[in-house]
Amino acid sequence: MSRWLISVAELAECYQRENVVVVDCRFALADTQAGEQQYATGHIPGSRYAHLDRDLSGQRALHGGRHPLPTPDALADVFNRLGINSNPPSLVVAYDDAKFAFAARLWWLLRYCGHDNVRVLDGGYSAWRAAKLPIDAELPQPKAGAFIASPRAEMAADIDAVRSVDVAADTVLIDSREAPRFLGLEEAIDPVAGHIDGARNYPWQQVSDDSGFICVPTKQRERWGDIAKAKNIVVYCGSGVTACVNLLSLAEIGRDDAQLYAGSWSDWCSYL
Repeated sequence: MSRWLISVAELAECYQRENVVVVDCRFALADTQAGEQQYATGHIPGSRYAHLDRDLSGQRALHGGRHPLPTPDALADVFNRLGINSNPPSLVVAYDDAKFAFAARLWWLLRYCGHDNVRVLDGGYSAWRAAKLPIDAELPQPKAGAFIASPRAEMAADIDAVRSVDVAADTVLIDSREAPRFLGLEEAIDPVAGHIDGARNYPWQQVSDDSGFICVPTKQRERWGDIAKAKNIVVYCGSGVTACVNLLSLAEIGRDDAQLYAGSWSDWCSYL
């Protein structure tokens, strides 16, 4: 049984219930309007759309990364617009079509704001379509939620915290980017190539199989190995988005205390 994922069959049984909020998180870094256009063409009935840049990220500045962590108040506004309630807590189901890359961001942000009744759709939108379940292009009627953010500051690490970690003693620092970016062989997004000294490379794409379903727990435990026993785990990526996929995987094997370096490499290299 998974604590944080929901199957297509399970969602099909409950997605029309009153206190279930389904959120479409499809997005493309290379075309920031593509996900919203796909949503307008067809989505799980009743689902609402959350845009990575507009809804799930804060305002950019010199530091803080390409997708800064929004303030709790800003997130509460977004979650209210999505119709999410805190009491009783809505069941929120996030989905995308990118192997959890963007749905996991919403999953993490909700938990950061104190809302644990959230799941990620295993297999994403493609699995829903493959099961021949209903889709439509109708936009749901606006429905305000009653969301109260109760931030868990301990879930996030800033640059000062990352600078102070001791990777030789009590903390494992995980870089979630692809190996060529980690090794500094290529960098098409950020102005500086490379990685934080002492980090270990665990690309986020390894969390799921080729069809976008999460790997079985035994494979995930095998992948993480002794890291699962580390005293502290801090995870980063390019901008704090796809790192959440690794955090989802770690949470699945019981390490839901791992931290996100929210600004990630794009914040780190802004100081170099």
